Order: sequence, then C-alpha cells, then structure tokens
Amino acid sequence: MTIDPVEFASLLCSRLCHDLLSPIGALNNGLELLADETDPAMRERCMELMAESARTSAAKLKFFRLAFGAAGGFGEAVDTREAQQAIEGLFGETKRLQVNWLVDEPMLPKTAIKVLLNLAMIAGDSLVRGGTLDIGSETNDAGIEIVLKAEGPRIALDHELRATLMEGQASEAVTPRAAAAFLVHEMVKAAEGRVMISAPDDNVLLFGATMRPR
Repeated sequence: MTIDPVEFASLLCSRLCHDLLSPIGALNNGLELLADETDPAMRERCMELMAESARTSAAKLKFFRLAFGAAGGFGEAVDTREAQQAIEGLFGETKRLQVNWLVDEPMLPKTAIKVLLNLAMIAGDSLVRGGTLDIGSETNDAGIEIVLKAEGPRIALDHELRATLMEGQASEAVTPRAAAAFLVHEMVKAAEGRVMISAPDDNVLLFGATMRPR
C-alpha cells in the first residue's frame, strides 16, 4: 500500500497529539487548580502531580523524537543507550512495565533503532495490564535481527496493528493509531527484511524483525 508522504506525516502528527494530550492536559489542569487552591497540603499535591505530568511529557517527546524524528545525530548509526533510555522513559513513569534490555551492540543503524523503538511502543501498549518487555537484537553477516517478548496477564494486539505490521495495511486506509506499525513495515521492507509476530497467546507475544545490512 502506498501513502502520500503528506498524509503519512499527518497520521504521525495525529498519533503524537493523541499521546501528548493527556499529560499536557493534566499539567494545564494542575496550573488552574493551583491558582485557586490555598491549602498548603493540596498545593503541594498539585505540584507533585504537575511535576509528574511534566516528566511524562518530556519522556514522550524524547521517545518520539528518536522514534519518528531525526534525533541521534548526523551519522548512520545511533548509540543504543539512547534507545534504551527513551524506552525506559516512555514506560518508566507508569511503573506498569518492567523493561529488560538485552541489546549488546553499542551502536545500531538509524533504521534499526527506529524499528526497535516503534516495535517496543507497540509491544508495550499491548500489555494492557502491565508485565515485562524483553528487548534484544543480534547483528551477523546476514543482517540485523530484532526480537521483543511481551509477557503479562493480558495481551491485546488487534487485527489492524497485526496486519499493518506484517502486510502494510489492514484495510483501505491506515489510521493514526496504526501509523507506527506502518512505519515499521515500510522501513523493514526497504531493508529487504520482514516482520514476524507470534500467534495470539494468553500471556506471551513475540515480535521480530530482520533487516539486511545496507
């Protein structure tokens, strides 16, 4: 499926706005409450909630800049520690996920980093009741392999995301919520690789991507 670049940019922007609306809205609400609140204990609580919302917003922006944008410098490879910090920041505030980082390579190509980040976001979102997210990669003569294991009491990955990841589309149109999945599919396809997802299971879901060296 081919999508006009301007249309795809609008899909990504819609996804960004959706994910940032909650923490930024909470920050705005906290400021309004703080303006009218006189009780010291309540003012302190408002400040705590505002600080939490600010940290969440900053973490999401850092993640999206690396996953969707041009972060990581002008070189062809990105320090994997940046990706680790971005993923831990994205899920860290909620405390609902334990991220196990199993990537040994100090550097990975930008495309591989973006695939890894977007798959991590999709896998993390599938753990609706929390759990663990194992993230690993391996580089060999055949290329780069990325594997993620999501494990938790309830996993939900709907047909649209699964089909978009593996086939590039689930229907005639890609929606904003599937923008990251479409991005993964297109990047892996351009690298002459493929995306793999395990069959639905009660508490375990595996994501994989292979890419040939460029």
